[in-house]
Formats: sequence, structure tokens, C-alpha cells
Amino acid sequence: MSQSRHSRRNTRGEISFQKSEAASLSEGENEEKTGALVVLRRGLQVSPELRTGAGLTVLMALIVASGSLAIPVLIQQILDQGLRGEDGLRSNFIYISCAIAFFIVSFVIFAQRATYNRLVRVAETTILELRVRVFRHLHRLSLADHQESRKGILTARVTSDIETLSQFAQWGAIAWIVDSVIIVGTLTVMAIYSWQLTLVVIAIYLPIIPILKAIQQQQFLKYREVREAVSETLGQASEAVTAAPVIRSYGYQSSIRSKLEMANQNQYRRQIKAHKFFALLAPVMDTFSALSIAGVIVAGSYLGPDMGLTSGEMIAFVFLTTILIAPIWELGEVLDQTQTALAGWWKILSVLDVPIEVHEPESGEKLRPGAVEIEASNINFRYRTGSQILSDVSIRIPAGTNVAVVGETGSGKTTFVKLLARIADPTNGQITINGVPIHEIDAESRHTSIQMVPQDGFLFDQTIRENVAFGKPDASKEEIQTAFQSLGLTDWLNKLPEGMDTQTGSRGERISVGERQLVALARAQLANPGLLILDEATSAVDPETEVALVSALERLSQGRTTISVAHRLSTAEKADLIIVFDQGKIVETGTHQELSTQNGIYADLHNTWMGNTQTI
Repeated sequence: MSQSRHSRRNTRGEISFQKSEAASLSEGENEEKTGALVVLRRGLQVSPELRTGAGLTVLMALIVASGSLAIPVLIQQILDQGLRGEDGLRSNFIYISCAIAFFIVSFVIFAQRATYNRLVRVAETTILELRVRVFRHLHRLSLADHQESRKGILTARVTSDIETLSQFAQWGAIAWIVDSVIIVGTLTVMAIYSWQLTLVVIAIYLPIIPILKAIQQQQFLKYREVREAVSETLGQASEAVTAAPVIRSYGYQSSIRSKLEMANQNQYRRQIKAHKFFALLAPVMDTFSALSIAGVIVAGSYLGPDMGLTSGEMIAFVFLTTILIAPIWELGEVLDQTQTALAGWWKILSVLDVPIEVHEPESGEKLRPGAVEIEASNINFRYRTGSQILSDVSIRIPAGTNVAVVGETGSGKTTFVKLLARIADPTNGQITINGVPIHEIDAESRHTSIQMVPQDGFLFDQTIRENVAFGKPDASKEEIQTAFQSLGLTDWLNKLPEGMDTQTGSRGERISVGERQLVALARAQLANPGLLILDEATSAVDPETEVALVSALERLSQGRTTISVAHRLSTAEKADLIIVFDQGKIVETGTHQELSTQNGIYADLHNTWMGNTQTI
């Protein structure tokens, strides 16, 4: 029986493990040797849903355990009272006892189902709340946290790592609750029959505790190593797939194949090491199970008559010993899944432990409609690990100004405009909007008044109309069409297969990069902000479309403040104010006419750009 159960569990556990591990990314994190109890305590603090109704859950588990333990007691009564009592054979007593046993078994089946349903409901509610909690936390993290995390890590926390908890909750967590109650209940009934034989069983099983603890500790560490190896394998595989054109063009197949093979071999070795510990459980549990039954029979044979045990009580005690074996076996089997879940849980907790640096005010200032005035005073910014990005940046931008921010790659211009949108806060210094410190402005008011078009023109997997409507959720179809029309994009929109109802695909991959930026611009125009930030929004647009966009943006800049991170300096030529960044500092400010004659950094950038344009 135990071997077949082990085979079934092993198959299900392997499938669960493979699925959960295959999607996990946990690279580059500071791994501490954290105990399972520490993870459990922290997890219960973060997930109060697990504590809700815990008493009722334990009570239901006790009912299930009591029903299971009643059968050996009835067997003992049938043997001692129905077959070998003072009155001889008592058929009616046997029939009534069998009927009671049938009723108890039926009730236990119903109680087990009710207990299972309750535990699953609590577990899935916890998983749901935890996933939402992690999503909410991720969206509140600073730019620094998102920039420092390797690609896919944060996504893994709300997908694969939480999925390991979900799979564990569907069986492993239930086993720990129900089986623990059955073990305690069984030992209690056994002690009522014979505390001496109970001590024999406990003495036999006692050595299994340090053995299982040692296996548990090693599994926790080995499964953590497996997750790291899986992350490396997935990273290499993802790179090999996404970079396929480059790999083929340059003939990198051999090199990439070698890296992927090394990652696969490393994952294989770590998984084999991890499963070796799980393979120890079967022989260990079988050995102790056999020893416990043998110990009870031998001790009962010698001591039973002296202890006043009847034959029925002795047989009932053996039945109780077999009942005790099953939950211990099952807990041993779910140990590997428990380690996987705890490792994933710790990864999730590590994300929730990242401090929130951008705190929104409870009752902040409201920004008035229209163009805004910006003033940055001695602002600095750096990531937690790394060099200084911005150093002592000070600038005043009057309301309604069309600003171009230029500089070489890595000069800090993009970081500067992201601070204006409060994607992060300066390390030092202060930014004010209309004279109000940006950290004191109401979040909703800031989102309405400040809109940013990112460099990649990110789109959601929806239609173009739905993507544009993010700028104003209650906008009508006519308002969305007007947004495209005001940008001079009506002809382009009409050329699409389904117009505004064209599906953009995941991350907008069904349309070109330039087209994604056009949609993002229309989204920002629909929002009608007081401050429009364009992070190289026209960098991937063809020259003809860029001319149309620049002309439209000139008209749209009336009545609002516009800040453009200019990759193509044709944007800077028409700006009211040019801000030049170099090595994290503002080194030049002025108009195109002023800066182009100063033989400074802007003049060099513009001459280089003009030379490249003429060459093209």
C-alpha cells in the first residue's frame, strides 16, 4: 500500500515540481540560510487570511480524525463484547456496531470533503490576496528597484513563485493540518489503551525526527539551488530564442548552444542532488513503519496480559499503529513540496520586504488645470548600488515652455524626466510643480496633470482604441478620433485593417515600433495634461511621420508645458528651451540659436547629427 501511494505521490509531486520550477526566475538575489519556521512565521504575518477561522478548521480536522479513530475502537468492542463476551456470541451487538461503523465512515467521508473544501477555499483566498498584495507593492516601488532587478525576476514573483504556493495549498498544506491532528489524536487513543505500548511506538518513531529535520534542511537548500539553475536555463533559452536573427547572422550557434548546454547540465546536476534527499524518505519511512508494528506485537505479546489488555484491545492497538503510519508517511511525502513552497514563499516575502520609497500623501495638494511651472533645486539621484546618475541639478521651466532635453547616452536626461513624473524621488534636493513640492501633490491630480510617453511606446494586449482610452477612461469614440486627428494621424489610422479596433497584441507586437509610439502619443493627447513628457517618443518613427508629428506637437504644446528627451535634434531646433546634460549635470541651457554658436556640447551633438543626416 505504501509503495503504491508513494508512486502516485511521486508522480504528482514531480509534475508539480517541474511546472512550478520551469517558470521561476530567482537570479541575483542575496540568499540567506533561512529556516522553514522563520519563513512560516513571516508568511503568517503577511497573510492574515491564513489565521482567519483557524479554530474552526482545526475543529473540523478533529472531527475527521475522531471518525477515523472510532473504527479500531468498534473493532475492539466487537471482538471483546460481541464475540468473546460473557454472554457468548451477540449477533445484534455485532450488527449494531457494524451499522454504527457504516454511519461513521459515511460521516467521515462527508466531513473530509467539507474540511478539504474549507481548507482549499482559505488557501486559494490567501493566494489571491497575496498575489494582489505583491502586485500592489511592485507598482509602488521606485524606479531604482525596477531598474536594479534583472528582467523577469519581479514577474516570477507574482507568477511561478505564487503558483508553487497554490499547488502546495491544494494538497501539502491540507496534509499538514489534517495529518497532524490525526497523529495527535491517534497517540491519545493509544495512550488510553496502553501508555506503555504508546511509549514503545514513540520510542521507535523518535529517531525519525532528527532524520526528517536533516532531510528537510538539505532539501530547502537544494531546491533553492535548483531554482537558481532553472532561472539560468530559462535566461539562456530566452536569449537564444529572442536573439535568433542575430545568432544566425553572425554564426553564434555553437557558442549559444554551448552556453545553453552548460546551463542545462548545471540544472540537471542540481535536480539530481535535490531528489536524492527525497529518495531517502521511502526506505526510511518503510523501515520505521515495519519496526513500529513489530515492536507493538512483540511488546504486546510479552506485556499484554500483565497490563490487562484483552485480545480485542491488542488488535485495536495494532490497527491504531497502522493508522499512525499513514499520516506520518504522507507528511514525509509532502516534505519536498513543502520545501519548494517555502523557497517560493521566501522569494515573495523578499519582494514585500523591499521598502517603499515613493510615499503618496494622504491629503495632497491639487494641481490647477493648464500648463505647469517646474523648478528643480539641487536634485541628486543614484541607485542603491551604482554610481551617481544626477548631481546637483537645478533648473526652472516656466509654464507653457516647449523644452528639449539632450545629451549623450547615459548622461542622465531620461532619469531627470522620470523624476518629474515621480516614478522615483530624488536622493537629495526638491522638485516643485506650480510651487508645490512634488511629494505633496495628490496622486490622482498628478496623474491627470502629468503624462509621460515612454521611449518604447508600451501597449497592452488590447485594441488601439482601448489603449488610447487609458489616457481618459471615460472618453467617447469621437474624443479618441479627435485625438488622432489633432496629431495628423487620421490617414495612418484609416490604413490599418480594422482602424481603431485593430488588436495590438502582447506589448503591441502586432504593429511596428513606430506605430506603437503613435498610439502612445494619441493616448497622451487624449489625457490633455498640463505637463507632457516625451521620452524620445519619435526616435523610432520614419522621417516623414516625424515631420508630421513635430508639426502637430508644436500646435499641441500651446497651453501646456512640453518636455521632450530629444534623440533627433530636429525636435531641439524648434524648442523654446534646450537643456543639455553631461555626466549627470546640466552643462548648457538656451535656445538652438544660442547654443549652436557656443562651440559647446550641444554644438558638437548638433554638428554630428547634421553630418549623419546629410550622409543618409
